[in-house]
Amino acid sequence: MTGETNLKKLLSEMNPSLGEIPYVFCTMKPEDTNRLPFSPLGIFREGEGTTLIMTERQARDSNFRFESTWACITLTVHSSLLAVGFLAAILGRLAQAGISVNPVSAFYHDHLFVPWESRRKALDALEELSHTRA
Repeated sequence: MTGETNLKKLLSEMNPSLGEIPYVFCTMKPEDTNRLPFSPLGIFREGEGTTLIMTERQARDSNFRFESTWACITLTVHSSLLAVGFLAAILGRLAQAGISVNPVSAFYHDHLFVPWESRRKALDALEELSHTRA
């Protein structure tokens, strides 16, 4: 199943969906990840350590330290991993609105982690961008 690559179609059909749970980004030693008492939403290994994306509750229950909470906005359009300019347009629009974003691209969808307190403003900016591209 191939995802969409047409930028105009991606932007007009992105249909952002705001998650209701706050997430956090934490880090740990790579050798300790197999001892986690839960399954994190995301794991990415870097030279300095392993980054985990988990719910705020998981972090608190397992005594992980974190700096901030994030909302996850899922772009429900099935975007191709080869799509050109989709995230650039979105990140540019959020930057104009003064919103930090940590994007995660998966096989079917792109997921945008924005500061929890900016989630509604980010959703409004994305919906506005989508309607201007229709």
